[in-house]
Amino acid sequence: MTEKPNTRILVVDDDTDGLEVLETRLIHAGYEVETAESAEKALARVAAFDPAMIVTDVRMSGMTGLELLDKIRASMDGVEVVVMTAHDDMETAVSAMKLGAFDFLVKPVDPKAVQALADRCFKERELVETTETPEPVAALPRSRLIGRDPRMVDIYKTIGVLAANRATVLIRGETGTGKEVIARGIHENSQTSTEPFIAVNCTALTDTLLESELFGHVKGAFTGAISSRKGYFELAAKGTIFLDEIGDTSPDFQTKLLRVLQERRFYPVGGEESRATRARVIAATHQPIERLIDEGRFREDLYFRLKVFEIDVPPLRGRPGDIELVATALLGRIREETGRDVRRISDEALTRLQGHPWPGNVRELENALMRAAIVARGTVIGADHLILESRSSTSKDLSLDEVVRRHVRLVLDRMDGDRTSAAEVLGISVKEMESHLTD
Repeated sequence: MTEKPNTRILVVDDDTDGLEVLETRLIHAGYEVETAESAEKALARVAAFDPAMIVTDVRMSGMTGLELLDKIRASMDGVEVVVMTAHDDMETAVSAMKLGAFDFLVKPVDPKAVQALADRCFKERELVETTETPEPVAALPRSRLIGRDPRMVDIYKTIGVLAANRATVLIRGETGTGKEVIARGIHENSQTSTEPFIAVNCTALTDTLLESELFGHVKGAFTGAISSRKGYFELAAKGTIFLDEIGDTSPDFQTKLLRVLQERRFYPVGGEESRATRARVIAATHQPIERLIDEGRFREDLYFRLKVFEIDVPPLRGRPGDIELVATALLGRIREETGRDVRRISDEALTRLQGHPWPGNVRELENALMRAAIVARGTVIGADHLILESRSSTSKDLSLDEVVRRHVRLVLDRMDGDRTSAAEVLGISVKEMESHLTD
């Protein structure tokens, strides 16, 4: 015989009128409810009533709701606590969530919002109880690739081949596909793995700063150069320099880099004596290099010098069979970074992940799972925890206000139009949320 699920809720508040309203609403929604006018009375009833959820006010005579939350967390597993307060100060909200509250509501509380929270709470409990949860796996190292797709297997083989030599490599692929991970993999499997690996984002620096970072400079070379400084080509020794987004550099810089690759020597900015370099260069780009060459924006001779060996990284949407594998492997890292004990992704959630186009690739997938892990209160990430943006919402043509507005609407839809619950998920007040909708 299947055991009847625990749907008992204990409501704690010294406001008897508010207590009665919530009790009536929750009983009408099908929950078994008991009430207590103080935290002390609540503790006395907990053992006999065995609630699955407690809704408590914060400021009451005697023990506070936060103290009750702390005691419940220390002595009872699996009981979710929702905290209510008439004082919407940041400190109380932060304290409640740090102590492990399921959620936080500001009075006056809409009974419908409490019912929505109860529905969500018990849905999550059911998800955890009906889903086999494995032991947690270790965090995925940043230098490890995941995937069984034949194209990924070919990349693993290529990393092994390139690790045995010092050929220059060009890695091509969309943003977020793991180009730097591949570069690190080549370096860390090479005979010079103990030497430095230095990653440089070429789009983040002006030509002058990029040259200074890579080649160093002498004192007085430019305004602010109050002393001489070694560049990465010198500091890397026999290690690896990873030039990310090389396609965004200027033709003038490309000329200087070409000279370094040909002669294995460079001049510090403002210097007159050349210096030797033994560093390996691995470059990467998401840009269509051939088109840049046709447009005169990239030197063809540098392209051929960089692509002694070329790796094309497939986008995540191009290997849908790997999405479950990649997502599951990311959970260990997400658990470490968020402090949430997420161990599994539900089948329904996986279906949603596999149907998403992932314009931001693995990086977008990791961010989506991290958000979901923070929202989830159990060990399982469910479909309702996922907020997946459409391609249009990530368009570069949208203003920041429009991106925020679309995200707010997306969360509101997920909460079935419940503005209080949506604001809770977003971590802002209802008033602030509404201002984003009307801007």
